Amino acid sequence: MRSRLAALAALILLPVALISQPAHAATGIHVSGANIVESGGQNLILRGTSHPHAWYTGQTQSFRDIKSLGANAVRVVLSGGRWTPNNTADVAGVVSLCKQNKLICVLENHDTTGYGEQSGAYTLDQAADYWISVKSALVGQEDYVIVNIGNEPIGNNAVTPGWAAATSAAIQKLRSNGFDHALMVDAPNWGQDWQFTMRDNAQAVFDSDPDRNVIFSIHMYGVFDTAAEITAYMDAFKTAGLPLVVGEFGHDHSDGDPDEDTIMAQAVSRGLGYFGWSWSGNGGGVEYLDQVVNFDVNQLTSWGERLFNGTDGIRATAREAAIYGGGGPADTTPPTAPGTPSASDVTATGARLTWAASTDDVGVTGYDVYRSGGTLLGRTATTSITLSGLTPDTAYQVYVRARDAAGNQSAPSPDASFTTEPGSPGGGCSVTASVQSQWGSGYVAQATVTNTGSAAVDGWTVTFTLPAGHEITGYWNADITVSGQTVTARNVGYNGNLGPDASTGFGFQAGRPDGQTSVPSGYSCAT
Repeated sequence: MRSRLAALAALILLPVALISQPAHAATGIHVSGANIVESGGQNLILRGTSHPHAWYTGQTQSFRDIKSLGANAVRVVLSGGRWTPNNTADVAGVVSLCKQNKLICVLENHDTTGYGEQSGAYTLDQAADYWISVKSALVGQEDYVIVNIGNEPIGNNAVTPGWAAATSAAIQKLRSNGFDHALMVDAPNWGQDWQFTMRDNAQAVFDSDPDRNVIFSIHMYGVFDTAAEITAYMDAFKTAGLPLVVGEFGHDHSDGDPDEDTIMAQAVSRGLGYFGWSWSGNGGGVEYLDQVVNFDVNQLTSWGERLFNGTDGIRATAREAAIYGGGGPADTTPPTAPGTPSASDVTATGARLTWAASTDDVGVTGYDVYRSGGTLLGRTATTSITLSGLTPDTAYQVYVRARDAAGNQSAPSPDASFTTEPGSPGGGCSVTASVQSQWGSGYVAQATVTNTGSAAVDGWTVTFTLPAGHEITGYWNADITVSGQTVTARNVGYNGNLGPDASTGFGFQAGRPDGQTSVPSGYSCAT
């Protein structure tokens, strides 16, 4: 998580040494294909939250409270010196608390957050040194502990060595020092990998580990504000056959509005782990990401309620690890197929669907509604849904699939067909933009495009003006071109179709001369 209240100290990049070691037999929690498994071979699907232990070492009751809400794992924030260091005795205490409360312990070093962009951030090599310094608290705990080498280890600026080389070197350094744990590695770009560095180099990094025991962690905030982006990223790791978890995500963020519903639904349906950020104690303007108020388990926030008790939430989908006596026989029986949907209240941009309920040997937790061809139109916990954002005067063929808490999906229901009403004339869009973060030589901005017309649109174009001397250095969720000081941003394939009042977003990073504080202006939108 990017925003933190802390004093930071400047550090230098230390050299790394690549040391090749022979592969070891799997010990404790380990990777099997694209799955994370326990020492006995049982699948381990991590479900939990992050606990900010580094800044709130006295809040030890949080481990018990997180478990009480159904989690099977907790991601614990630690520091090796950027903040008050968590020493060997403290780390051993954290591991003990995890074990007492039957939680898998994902220990993460937060010192690396934003290296190359945020003053005081540590290198991954320094993070590896920290883990080596507390090794005695970790050796022998491979059944219970995953080592998350460094949180969000590179910001948006290029660094040397780059993410792949630095990550591989840190992995090999830990292996050469006797670490046989499953190792989790975070993506660059503040964990969000919008340049796809982790996605495109994951196989090479995995192969660099002599133990072949690396788990990849993506953080999903404003970059992942559409279902298409989320599913495409997860699909890439599925195709590669590599293990992926959503190491952090939220329901809102300063860089955009994450699609938490799709993140959770896709993680459940694919059998991927996820960790919401974060239990309590957030500062720096992201207090809205607290899941409980003042570390009080009896005061869930709306985000906490969604994460723990909502559809595809932790309470419904987490299974206690087998090492603690949980697990039991896996539920592999899908629900029965729902009844044929019936359409009513059809308008130019919406329709209401109802269907007969499915049954399941454990229990149906929800239904997914698809358009023919597999496009997800909506999700609901009941046997009805009101669709919105449809295209006027268009024929739709739809079907429904039920799902249970284990992520099993039923066979599709029979298809139903309806045609939306013709739309009234009129189309248009508006754009609002703001700078989400900035520093002396650059900034990150986010724009929101809204369809202000009475009919759906199938594309949009935003233009704005860069101040003199500024340069676009990266962008996401739009195709951007620059002519002189005029910037043109056009929708990409997955976010051009907007129903009336529907919105989407895009973002960009820009550099500027040192000492300048000016930002882009003159935003306009056209369809």
